[in-house]
Formats: sequence, structure tokens, C-alpha cells
Amino acid sequence: MREDVENLDITDVTANWVNAAVLQHQIDERIKALADLSHTPLFFGRLDYLHAPGADKAEGAEGERFYIGRRHVHDAEGDPMVIDWRAPVSQPFYRASKKDPMDVGLRRRFGYTSGDLTAYEDEHLSDPSEAAATSKLLQQEIERPRVGPMRDIVATIQPEQDEIVRAGLAGSVCVQGGPGTGKTAVGLHRVAYLLYAHRERLARTGTLVIGPNKSFLHYIEQVLPALGELEVKQATVDDLVAHVEVRGTDDATAAVVKGDARMAEVLRRAVRSHVTLPTEGVVVVRGSRRWRVPAYELETIVGELLDRDIRYGAAREALPQRIAHAVLVQMERSGEAPDDRVQDAVARNTAVKAAVKAIWPPVDPAKLVLRLLTDADFLAVHADGILDEDEQKEILWSKPVRSVKSAKWSPADAVLIDEATDLVQRTHSLGHVVLDEAQDLSPMQYRAVGRRCTTGSATVLGDLAQGTTPWATRSWDEALAHLGKGEAVIEELTVGFRVPTDVIAYASRLLPHIAPGLTPVASVRENPGFFEVRPTTVDEQVVDACEELLRNEGSVGLIAADARIPALTEALAAAGLTYLGPGEETTAQTRLTLVPASLAKGLEYDYVVLDEPQAVVDGEPDERTGLRRLYVALTRAVSGLTVTHAAPLPQQLA
Repeated sequence: MREDVENLDITDVTANWVNAAVLQHQIDERIKALADLSHTPLFFGRLDYLHAPGADKAEGAEGERFYIGRRHVHDAEGDPMVIDWRAPVSQPFYRASKKDPMDVGLRRRFGYTSGDLTAYEDEHLSDPSEAAATSKLLQQEIERPRVGPMRDIVATIQPEQDEIVRAGLAGSVCVQGGPGTGKTAVGLHRVAYLLYAHRERLARTGTLVIGPNKSFLHYIEQVLPALGELEVKQATVDDLVAHVEVRGTDDATAAVVKGDARMAEVLRRAVRSHVTLPTEGVVVVRGSRRWRVPAYELETIVGELLDRDIRYGAAREALPQRIAHAVLVQMERSGEAPDDRVQDAVARNTAVKAAVKAIWPPVDPAKLVLRLLTDADFLAVHADGILDEDEQKEILWSKPVRSVKSAKWSPADAVLIDEATDLVQRTHSLGHVVLDEAQDLSPMQYRAVGRRCTTGSATVLGDLAQGTTPWATRSWDEALAHLGKGEAVIEELTVGFRVPTDVIAYASRLLPHIAPGLTPVASVRENPGFFEVRPTTVDEQVVDACEELLRNEGSVGLIAADARIPALTEALAAAGLTYLGPGEETTAQTRLTLVPASLAKGLEYDYVVLDEPQAVVDGEPDERTGLRRLYVALTRAVSGLTVTHAAPLPQQLA
């Protein structure tokens, strides 16, 4: 298939060089999408239907066989050899069971080692004499060691995951899932499915995956290309709102106030305050005639625009046309017959432009936010009845700032500027947005993401127990309301595929203290996993624990409180142990990653050494947030966890 595309001759196909360049780009992208992936087989399953799908199921009707794979593959004649996992005919591979065989006589799973076919396993779903059994190949694939970036799960998608993956494009979905339940994979595979089912529409409107940080995005960036999807953009919330350079930080109290949804009304008031009702009329001179629009008529026009509550910039663009229309009405009454060209000319008239500038001046969003944060009187006027005096003092800057460029903006300030920008000019909306680790967003950040999918849908992924910011989400209903997707369906994944039983049981001791209403994750892994709590006295013993785990196959993560990273860096260097940073791809030579606890979210390693749990808790502004950060760190392991500590463990783990 790739060679067919490479051999296409477009010499005499296009009308001009522009069309030729566009077509060549499309061909290049198609070749990329058809690239072979090492150790990745083209098919992983087979379905033998009792009857041909869609055919009359009368007695004697012949069945049909389909091979299921990551990509559609056809032969030289164009006949399908492998069916894409997203096709409707592939769905029974994930959903069929002994109770509901879905007209499948046989389901076969193939096992591979380094890309070579090494095993297969059959289930005769329509045979009442064969008992249902757990798939050994499925279990092995789930428990396969993690080396390198995140991989797709198309061979192991479970029925409850498949329902979410194949949910329609029109509705938004929120997935609450504990550690290792596959919520990130479900979100990414949902994007792949939607691109398959609605390719033309999403090609026009665009798709976006939003992650918590660059390390996480780097970790997941190969999943969609492996499924042939190359056009999906990835970003963090900070990337979306990067109107100014962020060089500052807020303390927790100020960040909570700035992230509160009430700030949206403060900004709306501040933007609209720039409108000044006219006190004088407008006189338009055309040739020997003078046309006057009186102040009371201008006031009516301005009032109508304010009542419509459209974007500030859109109203400002409409105002000269509305004034020009009032002039044209007078012209028509006097017997003239003006057309649209005359109205446009009047709208560009010097007197009209001057009136618009005085009534509805332009607003720079960054300058507006800067004034709110530095001018106590201006803030007090527009925050009256919304923020109390203490809250206003919290967000006011103590030192004056000369300009937007010299200001040390914080991440929360950038979100406020994005809100103000949207009040002035509507933000472009995409067809579908996936928001991962959503529990850490502030209400204002939810609004920023929601603006990117006002006319599209969203897939929201997260775990309330892993909220590690002072403004972390308290309920999904509240979060979805801020996102503008209050109608979204909330699904819960409670079956754990990644974290071993002993590890998740230990971490779940924290749940009553951090998220009392959540259902603990139940691990389905047959391997209980390696788990040990080891007292230490020196950092060299932490390094020893890493070296012990490196004797096993797979990746090892050393997770520690951010403040402990410099000391552990020295200890690893002294031992001659090389390591990577979060999100960097492991290799056969370097399988150890040193991870600050603040960046551990969303990552996974075969084995984890968690250093000083109490230091992880103490590194956060409050105990609840610290315990949530600890819960995240405890649940990054796939095969084993060693907890090392010199200080006493948090009492919640007792």
C-alpha cells in the first residue's frame, strides 16, 4: 500500500504549482501514515461470524471471517485483508461474550513477541458446551513490561472502555477513573475512533488533546500516530492561553481567587465599562448635504448593542454600520436612493469614526487585566459585590508595573487575559477536545478549555482523588458546568489494569482522607505485584533500591518530593547510575527515570521507588493536597513498588 502511494505520478495531474504542492503534501502525509512500526503487528485478532454481517440469517447462509488490526489493509486488488479496529464489523471483538455472542462463532486472539506471531487463543462464543474463560493472552498483554512511551491498547480494550470509545461525536463524555483504569488510553482511542467515523467533519473543525504538562504529552505522543492519525494537535492549558510570557508565580490564596469563576464577571464588567454613552450627535457631510444623527438616537443604538451582549469587538465593528444605517434612513426620507456602497462610505466617514472611538474605544485585554491587578480603585469598582476586600487585596500586585511586557505574569494571569480576549473577540472553536487530568483545573481554566469547543464536543478524563492543586475539582457536575458541557454523560471506570493488587490496596488507604465518596479501584491483574516498605538512613540506600529493581525487565521510576531531587541527583551521580527526566524515552541502556512528584501524574513505570512519602505530603500547601500528591506517586507502578523512608510514614498509611 505504501509503495502504491510512493509510485504515484502527479506530473500532469494538477493545474498549477500550488495544487501540485498541496497534493504532494497529502501524498507525503499518506506515506507517513502507512509507515511500518517495529514490533507492532498489523493484526491481533480474528472474528468468524456465523452469518455474513448484514445478510439474511436464514438457515444455510454462509458465515464470514475478518482479521482485526490497528489499520485497514487491502491487497493488490483493493480487497480488504485486515479490518480497522474502529469499523462496526470489528465491534464484537471487544463486546461479544458467551451471554451475548453477537453472531460470532469464533473469536481468536493472536500473541506476538517482538512482532513475531508466537501464539493464538480461541473462544467459541456460540458453543454452549465451552465454558467462559479468562484470556491468558489478554492478561499477558495487559501485564507486558512498559519500556518507552505509552502504547495503544487496541488489542486489550474492554467492553466498558469500548462503550466510551465509540460514543457519538455529538455528546460530551466525562470519565472518572482511578489509577490504572485506562482513562487516558480510552480518551486517545476515542479521538482515533471519532476521526475514523467523522473524518471529513473533524478535518474541517480540528481536534485537540490537552494534557497537564509537556512531559505527559511527550509520553503519549506516539499513541495516535501508531493508529495512523497524524493530524491531532497536543497542548497544555498554558499553551492555549499563551498571550503573554509567563515569568511569575502566585501564592496559593491568590491563585485560588484568580481561578475562581467569579473573575469572569469582574472582567466582563471591566470590559463593558469602556463604553461611554454619547452626549453629542454625529454630523456627516456628503457633498453639499449635512446629515445629523442626534445623541438620543445614538444612545438607543448603543443601548441595543449592549443589550444583545455580543462580543465587545463585534459590537464595536457593528456600531459604525448602525450609525450609517441611521443616516441612510434620513437620505431615503429626503428622496435619495442610497445603496450598500453609500452605507459603507458613511461608516468610514471621519465623523463616524471619531464618534465610535469616543463611544466604544478599542480594548487591549492584557492592558485591561494589568489595570485590574495594579489599580485598586479600578478593581474595587468592578469587583464590587463579587470579591470581598480581602480577596481584592490578595490579587493586587504590590509593586507598580510600567507595561504589559515588563510585567511578571503568572499562569493564572494568562488565563484571565484569555477570558478578556474572548470577551473582546470570540475564540475559535474546535470539533472535539480531549482534556486529560482535568481534576487539577481551576474554574477559569475550565472556561478557557470550554471556549475551544463551544460548537464541538469534549471528552473529559480525570480522577477526583488525584486532584493536587488548591483549586482542584470537587465534583464533575461543577467542573462540566464551568466547561459549558453540563449535559455531558459521566462514566466511571473502576477496574484497574495497570496497578498491581497489593500496591493499589496500599494506596487506597488514603482514599477516605482525600476523596471519601469514590469507589476504590479493583485490580484485575493476576500478578499481585512486588511491594515493600523499606526504612532507610542514607540516600545511598535509596539508590540501592533502584539498582535492585533494575535487575528486572522494564522501566524504573524514582519518584520523590521536588525538594529531594537535588540530593538524589547527587546520590545517583556518586553511584555512577545514569537516569532520564520525566517523559524522556527509556532505552535498553538507560531504564531509570528520576521524577519530581509534581510531574509524576499520568506517567507509569514497571517498577517504582517512592522516596520519603512524608516529604511528598509536606511539599504541598495543605495536607489534603499533599496526600493526593502522594496517592498519585504511589500508583505509578505496573509491576512493583518499593517505598523508602527515613522519616516516619504519614499516619494515613498506617
